[in-house]
Amino acid sequence: MVPEQAPLRALVFDIFGTVVDWRGSIEREGRALGRRLGLDLDWAAFADAWRAGYAPAMQEVRSGALPWTNIDGLHRRILDGLLAARGIVLDEAEADAFNRAWHRLAPWPDSVAGLARLKARWPIATLSNGNVALLVNMARHAGLPWDCVLSAELFGHYKPDPEVYLGAARLLGVAPGELMLVAAHPSDLRAARACGLRCAYVLRPLEHGPGGAQEAAAEGEFDFVADDLVDLARRLGA
Repeated sequence: MVPEQAPLRALVFDIFGTVVDWRGSIEREGRALGRRLGLDLDWAAFADAWRAGYAPAMQEVRSGALPWTNIDGLHRRILDGLLAARGIVLDEAEADAFNRAWHRLAPWPDSVAGLARLKARWPIATLSNGNVALLVNMARHAGLPWDCVLSAELFGHYKPDPEVYLGAARLLGVAPGELMLVAAHPSDLRAARACGLRCAYVLRPLEHGPGGAQEAAAEGEFDFVADDLVDLARRLGA
């Protein structure tokens, strides 16, 4: 006999790309900076380059090449390198304000409504590599109705390290099989599944802009596949 599946008791969410549109938001912030300072850049490409530095920077921390550094610190290291490579000099206040653009990312159009529906039935929390201050500021800026803000910063590890997924279950007081990760990135979901979490894959075809590539996922690989967060709420009966 197949054992009955444990009841779903909480949902945690990847944030960048899943709940918020990082690329469009950073491009808009870059254009505003360019207008103020007279900088003529391809800001969409700049956003892509900034994001491309994210995984290698986290790997430096993971490998011990860097001491623990939160995402604000890693974003600033990447930004400083991108600016230097383009011969752009910003004063400290301007550079810090631009780095904090990641605190002001806009939600996808369905995110707030979908989260509200899910929250009415289950506790919902972030589970992001973004640091706590970033996630709190983003929630206030975007109106994201979290019950709790969980960050990799709390565990001293970055996803996909298992300490993050298992730590989230521990702090929420649930078994891994009672917790569902919602994410637009199959690699994140696979790491969560290896820790015993349930998985919901939300399609975000515009994360990397029109025509941008998405990570491949096999049919039937995850517990749920949804077009957006409102669709996920419907599929879960919320």
